[in-house]
Amino acid sequence: MSPYTRTNRRGDVRPVRYRAVQWPMVLWLTLFWWVLWGTYSPLSLVGGVLVAVTVCLVFPLPPLRLNVRARPVGIVVLVARFLWDVVVASIEVARVALLPPRDLRSAIVAVPLRADSDFVMSVVAVLVSLVPGSVVVEAHRGSHTLYLHVLDVRSESDIETVRKRVLAQEARVLRAFGAGPVPDAEEGRAP
Repeated sequence: MSPYTRTNRRGDVRPVRYRAVQWPMVLWLTLFWWVLWGTYSPLSLVGGVLVAVTVCLVFPLPPLRLNVRARPVGIVVLVARFLWDVVVASIEVARVALLPPRDLRSAIVAVPLRADSDFVMSVVAVLVSLVPGSVVVEAHRGSHTLYLHVLDVRSESDIETVRKRVLAQEARVLRAFGAGPVPDAEEGRAP
């Protein structure tokens, strides 16, 4: 019997809602409570903790099992490259907005990620969406595939360039947070 499942009287196997009160969630909700009320007093802190515990008991979430280890050098590289990508993409989008080409085309590009981590897929999706000129329109959890709407795509080589950029971003996220082995660029799922 798994510690994450329970068999009820009828014989149905259901997930156990153990550890309904998780300290990271209580901390986050308390911080949100403080910001929401704007009062940073001991009474507000106690009220925030009580509300957070109540929310966790009423709306329990399954426990998060993240295999994440922050690596400072990888995080610095990830942030620096992300900022560089934002600046370069902003200039490219400004160029397209000010001097639009005659045949401006957009595309939906499917990028199958190599890592099977939901955490990695979420971080990559957020970082890619924050770069101007592309936005994630769907994230398929079953196949770990991101579907992006990309501005100014003219050829098949542009689509491959977008895929390579997203996979490079994924590799930087993996190096920064140690959420598993960093796959080679040539390894990947079939699109």
